[in-house]
Amino acid sequence: MPARETNPSFMNGVPELLILSLLRQEEMYGYEIVQAISSRSGAVITAGEGVVYPVLHALERDGALRSRRKTVNGRSRIYYSVTPGGALRLTQLSQTWTQLAAAIQTMLQGGRHGEAFR
Repeated sequence: MPARETNPSFMNGVPELLILSLLRQEEMYGYEIVQAISSRSGAVITAGEGVVYPVLHALERDGALRSRRKTVNGRSRIYYSVTPGGALRLTQLSQTWTQLAAAIQTMLQGGRHGEAFR
């Protein structure tokens, strides 16, 4: 039986989390981010330009990223980096994702998340 598609809103924060995580390590331009997501996830996760660029623009509009135009080897590119507000957003998203992943793992193993606290 083929797997059913999940609610796409369930994964909405993942591109934001991945992009902020990459940009916390080093400044990058858009297509470089697309390639890094694929290569650093062992090609398990792919996010095309149609996903990455809207997220970059939204994060910049929200003040989580800053951008600057830079010419490298004769090519002008827009490089993005994380602001202090973006670093805080990454911390929040990381905590949420860690809790979610732990709860899912617990359920996959047949337990109940948080049962040790009862």
